[in-house]
Amino acid sequence: MFSLQNKTAIITGGGSGIGKAMTLLFAKQGAKVHIIELDEKAATDTVNEIGVSASYHICNVTDQKQVIDTFNAIRQIDILVNNAGIAHIGKADTTSEADFDRVMNVNVKGVYNCLFAAIPLMKAKGGGVILNTASIAATVGITDRFAYSASKGAIYTMTLSVARDYLHDNIRCNSMSPARVHTPFVDGFIAKNYPGQEQEIFEKLSKSQPIGRMGTPDEVASLALYLCSDEAAFVTGCDYVIDGGFTRLNN
Repeated sequence: MFSLQNKTAIITGGGSGIGKAMTLLFAKQGAKVHIIELDEKAATDTVNEIGVSASYHICNVTDQKQVIDTFNAIRQIDILVNNAGIAHIGKADTTSEADFDRVMNVNVKGVYNCLFAAIPLMKAKGGGVILNTASIAATVGITDRFAYSASKGAIYTMTLSVARDYLHDNIRCNSMSPARVHTPFVDGFIAKNYPGQEQEIFEKLSKSQPIGRMGTPDEVASLALYLCSDEAAFVTGCDYVIDGGFTRLNN
Protein backbone atom coordinates (compact mmCIF):
# COMPACT_ATOMS: atom_id res chain seq x y z
CA MET A 1 0.00 0.00 0.00
CA PHE A 2 0.88 3.66 -0.47
CA SER A 3 3.39 2.94 -3.23
CA LEU A 4 4.52 5.88 -5.36
CA GLN A 5 6.49 3.66 -7.73
CA ASN A 6 6.88 5.21 -11.19
CA LYS A 7 5.46 8.54 -9.94
CA THR A 8 7.17 11.90 -10.26
CA ALA A 9 6.56 14.36 -7.43
CA ILE A 10 7.40 18.03 -7.07
CA ILE A 11 7.64 19.30 -3.49
CA THR A 12 8.13 23.03 -2.96
CA GLY A 13 10.14 23.88 0.13
CA GLY A 14 11.19 20.23 0.12
CA GLY A 15 14.62 20.75 1.67
CA SER A 16 13.67 21.36 5.30
CA GLY A 17 11.04 20.78 7.96
CA ILE A 18 7.77 19.22 6.85
CA GLY A 19 8.86 19.49 3.21
CA LYS A 20 11.99 17.44 3.86
CA ALA A 21 10.01 14.78 5.72
CA MET A 22 7.69 14.48 2.72
CA THR A 23 10.61 14.33 0.31
CA LEU A 24 12.28 11.52 2.25
CA LEU A 25 9.07 9.51 2.62
CA PHE A 26 7.92 9.94 -0.98
CA ALA A 27 11.34 8.82 -2.24
CA LYS A 28 11.27 5.84 0.13
CA GLN A 29 7.90 4.85 -1.35
CA GLY A 30 9.33 4.86 -4.86
CA ALA A 31 8.73 8.35 -6.24
CA LYS A 32 11.21 10.37 -8.23
CA VAL A 33 11.18 13.59 -6.20
CA HIS A 34 12.03 17.08 -7.42
CA ILE A 35 12.69 19.60 -4.65
CA ILE A 36 11.89 23.25 -5.38
CA GLU A 37 14.00 25.38 -3.05
CA LEU A 38 15.74 28.71 -2.54
CA ASP A 39 18.04 27.26 0.13
CA GLU A 40 20.61 25.38 -1.93
CA LYS A 41 22.39 23.84 1.06
CA ALA A 42 19.16 22.41 2.46
CA ALA A 43 18.23 21.07 -0.96
CA THR A 44 21.67 19.55 -1.56
CA ASP A 45 21.77 17.91 1.87
CA THR A 46 18.35 16.35 1.34
CA VAL A 47 19.20 15.08 -2.15
CA ASN A 48 22.46 13.60 -0.86
CA GLU A 49 20.53 11.82 1.88
CA ILE A 50 18.19 10.24 -0.67
CA GLY A 51 20.41 9.53 -3.65
CA VAL A 52 19.57 9.20 -7.32
CA SER A 53 15.79 9.23 -6.89
CA ALA A 54 15.82 12.92 -5.91
CA SER A 55 17.01 16.15 -7.49
CA TYR A 56 16.63 19.83 -6.70
CA HIS A 57 15.91 23.03 -8.59
CA ILE A 58 16.71 26.48 -7.24
CA CYS A 59 13.54 28.36 -8.06
CA ASN A 60 11.67 31.30 -6.53
CA VAL A 61 8.00 30.33 -6.46
CA THR A 62 6.99 34.01 -6.56
CA ASP A 63 8.50 34.32 -10.06
CA GLN A 64 6.04 32.82 -12.53
CA LYS A 65 8.52 32.56 -15.41
CA GLN A 66 11.03 30.72 -13.22
CA VAL A 67 8.32 28.32 -12.06
CA ILE A 68 7.02 27.64 -15.58
CA ASP A 69 10.53 27.08 -16.95
CA THR A 70 11.40 24.74 -14.06
CA PHE A 71 8.19 22.71 -14.32
CA ASN A 72 8.44 22.46 -18.10
CA ALA A 73 11.98 21.13 -17.72
CA ILE A 74 10.73 18.45 -15.31
CA ARG A 75 7.72 17.91 -17.58
CA GLN A 76 6.46 14.62 -16.10
CA ILE A 77 4.44 15.63 -13.02
CA ASP A 78 2.20 13.13 -11.25
CA ILE A 79 2.16 14.82 -7.84
CA LEU A 80 2.53 18.46 -6.82
CA VAL A 81 2.89 19.37 -3.15
CA ASN A 82 2.64 23.12 -2.56
CA ASN A 83 4.47 23.33 0.73
CA ALA A 84 6.75 26.39 0.50
CA GLY A 85 5.63 29.20 2.77
CA ILE A 86 6.68 31.82 5.27
CA ALA A 87 5.28 32.94 8.62
CA HIS A 88 4.67 36.38 10.07
CA ILE A 89 3.75 37.70 13.50
CA GLY A 90 1.45 40.70 13.68
CA LYS A 91 -2.10 42.01 13.96
CA ALA A 92 -4.01 43.97 11.30
CA ASP A 93 -2.76 47.31 12.64
CA THR A 94 0.83 46.17 13.28
CA THR A 95 1.47 44.39 9.97
CA SER A 96 3.24 46.66 7.52
CA GLU A 97 2.20 46.77 3.89
CA ALA A 98 5.59 45.36 2.91
CA ASP A 99 5.21 42.39 5.26
CA PHE A 100 1.64 41.74 4.13
CA ASP A 101 2.73 41.79 0.48
CA ARG A 102 5.68 39.50 1.23
CA VAL A 103 3.52 36.87 2.94
CA MET A 104 0.89 36.96 0.19
CA ASN A 105 3.52 36.84 -2.53
CA VAL A 106 5.09 33.64 -1.20
CA ASN A 107 2.15 31.85 0.40
CA VAL A 108 -0.59 32.68 -2.11
CA LYS A 109 0.96 33.81 -5.38
CA GLY A 110 3.64 31.12 -5.03
CA VAL A 111 0.97 28.42 -4.90
CA TYR A 112 -0.93 30.01 -7.79
CA ASN A 113 2.26 30.07 -9.89
CA CYS A 114 2.87 26.37 -9.25
CA LEU A 115 -0.74 25.50 -10.06
CA PHE A 116 -0.58 27.59 -13.22
CA ALA A 117 2.53 25.73 -14.36
CA ALA A 118 1.60 22.20 -13.26
CA ILE A 119 -2.05 21.83 -14.24
CA PRO A 120 -1.54 21.99 -18.03
CA LEU A 121 1.16 19.31 -17.74
CA MET A 122 -1.13 17.13 -15.63
CA LYS A 123 -4.02 17.59 -18.04
CA ALA A 124 -1.80 16.63 -20.98
CA LYS A 125 -0.80 13.35 -19.31
CA GLY A 126 -4.31 12.46 -18.15
CA GLY A 127 -4.39 13.53 -14.51
CA GLY A 128 -2.48 14.05 -11.30
CA VAL A 129 -2.63 14.88 -7.61
CA ILE A 130 -2.19 18.26 -5.92
CA LEU A 131 -1.71 18.71 -2.19
CA ASN A 132 -1.54 22.14 -0.59
CA THR A 133 -0.17 22.85 2.88
CA ALA A 134 -2.69 25.08 4.62
CA SER A 135 -2.91 25.52 8.40
CA ILE A 136 -5.39 25.49 11.26
CA ALA A 137 -4.94 29.28 11.02
CA ALA A 138 -7.19 29.12 7.94
CA THR A 139 -10.22 28.29 10.07
CA VAL A 140 -9.34 29.11 13.70
CA GLY A 141 -8.44 32.48 15.18
CA ILE A 142 -4.74 32.51 16.07
CA THR A 143 -3.33 35.46 18.01
CA ASP A 144 -0.93 37.76 16.12
CA ARG A 145 -1.12 35.87 12.82
CA PHE A 146 -3.18 38.25 10.67
CA ALA A 147 -1.32 38.02 7.33
CA TYR A 148 -0.38 34.38 7.78
CA SER A 149 -3.97 33.40 8.58
CA ALA A 150 -5.23 35.32 5.56
CA SER A 151 -2.75 33.55 3.31
CA LYS A 152 -3.67 30.10 4.60
CA GLY A 153 -7.37 30.90 4.28
CA ALA A 154 -6.65 31.56 0.62
CA ILE A 155 -4.93 28.18 0.29
CA TYR A 156 -7.96 26.48 1.84
CA THR A 157 -10.37 28.00 -0.70
CA MET A 158 -7.99 27.69 -3.65
CA THR A 159 -7.92 23.96 -2.91
CA LEU A 160 -11.71 23.73 -3.21
CA SER A 161 -11.70 25.74 -6.44
CA VAL A 162 -9.03 23.59 -8.10
CA ALA A 163 -10.72 20.37 -6.95
CA ARG A 164 -14.00 21.51 -8.52
CA ASP A 165 -12.55 22.88 -11.76
CA TYR A 166 -10.46 19.83 -12.67
CA LEU A 167 -12.71 16.95 -11.59
CA HIS A 168 -13.14 15.85 -15.20
CA ASP A 169 -9.42 16.13 -15.92
CA ASN A 170 -8.68 13.40 -13.36
CA ILE A 171 -6.84 15.87 -11.13
CA ARG A 172 -7.43 15.54 -7.39
CA CYS A 173 -6.70 18.44 -5.06
CA ASN A 174 -6.68 18.42 -1.27
CA SER A 175 -5.06 20.36 1.55
CA MET A 176 -3.62 19.62 4.97
CA SER A 177 -4.01 21.92 7.97
CA PRO A 178 -1.39 21.20 10.63
CA ALA A 179 -1.30 22.80 14.04
CA ARG A 180 2.14 23.53 15.54
CA VAL A 181 4.74 21.07 14.27
CA HIS A 182 8.21 20.81 15.82
CA THR A 183 10.63 21.87 13.09
CA PRO A 184 13.93 23.79 13.10
CA PHE A 185 11.84 26.87 12.27
CA VAL A 186 10.05 26.60 15.62
CA ASP A 187 13.34 26.29 17.51
CA GLY A 188 14.72 29.30 15.66
CA PHE A 189 11.58 31.33 16.31
CA ILE A 190 11.72 30.61 20.04
CA ALA A 191 15.44 31.35 20.29
CA LYS A 192 15.03 34.67 18.45
CA ASN A 193 11.97 35.93 20.28
CA TYR A 194 12.40 34.42 23.76
CA PRO A 195 16.15 34.26 24.54
CA GLY A 196 16.79 32.58 27.86
CA GLN A 197 13.23 31.21 28.01
CA GLU A 198 13.55 28.55 25.33
CA GLN A 199 12.51 25.54 27.42
CA GLU A 200 9.64 27.34 29.11
CA ILE A 201 8.20 28.65 25.83
CA PHE A 202 8.69 25.31 24.09
CA GLU A 203 6.66 23.58 26.80
CA LYS A 204 3.97 26.25 26.68
CA LEU A 205 3.60 25.96 22.92
CA SER A 206 3.61 22.17 23.12
CA LYS A 207 0.83 22.14 25.69
CA SER A 208 -1.36 24.45 23.58
CA GLN A 209 -2.30 21.26 21.71
CA PRO A 210 -4.78 19.20 23.78
CA ILE A 211 -2.75 16.07 23.02
CA GLY A 212 0.08 17.69 25.01
CA ARG A 213 2.81 18.01 22.40
CA MET A 214 3.65 19.38 18.98
CA GLY A 215 3.29 17.26 15.90
CA THR A 216 6.30 15.88 14.07
CA PRO A 217 7.19 16.41 10.40
CA ASP A 218 7.04 12.64 9.88
CA GLU A 219 3.43 12.53 11.08
CA VAL A 220 2.42 15.21 8.59
CA ALA A 221 4.40 13.47 5.85
CA SER A 222 2.48 10.24 6.49
CA LEU A 223 -0.82 12.05 5.94
CA ALA A 224 0.60 13.62 2.78
CA LEU A 225 1.65 10.20 1.49
CA TYR A 226 -1.88 8.85 1.91
CA LEU A 227 -3.47 11.84 0.16
CA CYS A 228 -1.05 11.59 -2.77
CA SER A 229 -1.32 7.82 -3.15
CA ASP A 230 -3.74 5.77 -5.21
CA GLU A 231 -5.36 4.61 -1.95
CA ALA A 232 -6.88 8.12 -1.73
CA ALA A 233 -8.32 7.99 -5.26
CA PHE A 234 -11.81 8.84 -3.92
CA VAL A 235 -10.61 11.87 -1.95
CA THR A 236 -10.73 15.35 -3.47
CA GLY A 237 -11.80 18.80 -2.35
CA CYS A 238 -11.00 18.05 1.30
CA ASP A 239 -8.94 19.72 4.00
CA TYR A 240 -7.39 17.33 6.49
CA VAL A 241 -6.74 18.77 9.94
CA ILE A 242 -3.75 17.27 11.77
CA ASP A 243 -3.63 19.21 15.00
CA GLY A 244 -3.55 17.08 18.16
CA GLY A 245 -7.14 18.13 18.89
CA PHE A 246 -6.48 21.87 18.72
CA THR A 247 -9.47 22.95 16.62
CA ARG A 248 -12.13 20.77 18.25
CA LEU A 249 -10.97 19.99 21.79
CA ASN A 250 -9.64 23.34 23.07
CA ASN A 251 -12.07 24.93 25.53
